[in-house]
Amino acid sequence: MITREQIPAVLDHPVYDADGNKIGDARHVFLDDATGQPEWASVKTGLFGTSESFVPIHDATVVEDHLQVPYPKEKVKDAPNVDVDAGGHLSEQEEHRLYEYYGIDWDAAWQQANQPGEGGWAQADTAQSRTGDDAMTRSEEQMHVGTERREAGRVRLRKYVVTEEQQQTIPVRHEEVRVEREPITDANVDAALSGPEISEDEHEVTLHEEKPVVETKAEPKERVRLTTDEVTEEETVTGEVRKERIEADETEERGKRRRR
Repeated sequence: MITREQIPAVLDHPVYDADGNKIGDARHVFLDDATGQPEWASVKTGLFGTSESFVPIHDATVVEDHLQVPYPKEKVKDAPNVDVDAGGHLSEQEEHRLYEYYGIDWDAAWQQANQPGEGGWAQADTAQSRTGDDAMTRSEEQMHVGTERREAGRVRLRKYVVTEEQQQTIPVRHEEVRVEREPITDANVDAALSGPEISEDEHEVTLHEEKPVVETKAEPKERVRLTTDEVTEEETVTGEVRKERIEADETEERGKRRRR
């Protein structure tokens, strides 16, 4: 449970759940009217803090620079919307809705909050509760700009086949016939006289040649994968914030001078 002295360390600081997920930033802290202790906090959630959810902080703790609550992030973000009156109080009906949503014993809490005086929860904008003094608190909104990661597009790798014509020059060989004649000499006269003297004869020679043959074979050439590079660009975000101004209106009555 946090104390009233720890409220400045809670307001406008991050709020995390028990698993370390950031829920949002604490906007207001509400005190128990009877005990004066912090019991509820409103948390700005959603994109740019456009929504505000209530979460019990009775069992919350201040860890370094943030508030940690024992409720899941989605549980807090889905809490029912409640209205706060002009005096910074929650109505009994709104309190009952929040107690029921978070599973807190309403009767026990209500009896404790109303003993000995009037119960309810009052908004605390600073570490001090309202004591009825003449001071007025001036507040202003601050714009907190964040980023939201979303899908911008998809890229896929697709492999397809194309056919292209290639040319290569290779040497091819073929056989051609050539008639060789040699004169009869003492060295070959015996071979020449081994056949018939006068006759007809034929001799056949088979010719060979080479023809180009094309054969294709798939071979790995490269590996292709998709990777992402993070590029940071600057964008200007425009928003409206409200500020309170405090002015003094003086009412003065002046009497008329009387001649003597």
